[in-house]
Amino acid sequence: MARYRVGLETRRRILEATRVVLGDRGLDGTTLKAICDEAGIGAGSFYNLFDSKEAAVLQVVREAIRAVDPDPAGGGEDTVADLSDAFVKFITGDPELARIYVQIAVSGGLTDEALRVRVLAHHERRVDRFAAAIRRERPDLDAAAARVEAQRVLATLTGSALYWLLDPSYPLSDLADRALAVLHSR
Repeated sequence: MARYRVGLETRRRILEATRVVLGDRGLDGTTLKAICDEAGIGAGSFYNLFDSKEAAVLQVVREAIRAVDPDPAGGGEDTVADLSDAFVKFITGDPELARIYVQIAVSGGLTDEALRVRVLAHHERRVDRFAAAIRRERPDLDAAAARVEAQRVLATLTGSALYWLLDPSYPLSDLADRALAVLHSR
C-alpha cells in the first residue's frame, strides 16, 4: 500500500511539474529533463508512470478541460450552452494551455500515430456529448442529424478558438453565443 501511495505522489509531482514548466517555458521549452528536475525525480521514475512527455502534457490538458466540465459525472444533464461555455472557458481561462493543446493535437497528431488516435478519440467524445445535448434540446432530430449539428457547432467553436488564440481581441464568447443561436433557429 505504501508503494502505491508513493506512486500516486510521484504522479502528482510530475503533473504539477509539467504544469509549472509549461507555464514558464511553453511547449517548445518543456523537456523531459525540465519536468524531472522540477519534480525532483529521475527519468526512470517518470517512465514508470508516463510513456512520454506528451502523455504528461496531455494529462495536464485533460485535467484543465475536466475542471470546466459542466457535467463531470457524465449524467447527461449538460446543455449545448453549458458545453459551449465550458469550451470557451477552457480556451480563455488558460490560453497558454489551450495553445499547447492545439500544438500537440495538430503537430503531434500528424506525426505520432498513438497521439493522433488519442486526439481523435477526444474529439469524438466531445461530438458525442454535444450531439446528446442537442438531442435533449431538439428531440425532433435523429442521432445522425444531431451528430452533424454537433460537428458544425464544434467546427465553429474550434475555428473561433484558433482565431482568438492568435488574436485575443476576437469576440470568442459572442461568436459562440451566435453559433448556438443559429443551431436553435434551425
